[in-house]
Amino acid sequence: MRKRRLILAVVAGLLGASVTVPASAAATGGTTASFTLTGGALSITVPGVPVSLGSSPEAVAGQVVSGPLGQVQVNDARNPAAGSGWVATVISAAFTPVTGTAIAASAVSYSAGAITKVGTATYTANNPADLTGVVAVVTATGITGDNSATWNPTISVVVPGGAIAGVYSALITHSVS
Repeated sequence: MRKRRLILAVVAGLLGASVTVPASAAATGGTTASFTLTGGALSITVPGVPVSLGSSPEAVAGQVVSGPLGQVQVNDARNPAAGSGWVATVISAAFTPVTGTAIAASAVSYSAGAITKVGTATYTANNPADLTGVVAVVTATGITGDNSATWNPTISVVVPGGAIAGVYSALITHSVS
């Protein structure tokens, strides 16, 4: 019986203590949470397989052979403070046949065509007429945040007089900075 009274006294004391604590004395706490958003990369994607620009039935001086190169895409996931824009460039090697004389890169032109845009930036196509050296083809300025641009350029080759019938090929290289 003594144990019973002792237990009841302890329980009553605990109940009394919890009732007497004022509501304004309830404990509070705050935790600061954070995360890190890191900048991504500036990259360019080009067709990974050979493409045919078409064919011409005759090799008359000044004949132009042209066709789409395939989708080119620049993705800019850098921190906006990393730069104020980017420039996509291109260069072409000479178009060489299996036998015969090559067609110089100076006879190769590039037209970006329509540019599909994602994000906030101003995109400008350059459309160079000579791909002998590295030349700008699409420029992005006024960038705010992540952005991308996609286009399907047309490559045109002016065929010189006396060109021998056959398949001509060249490596066309894009880069972005």
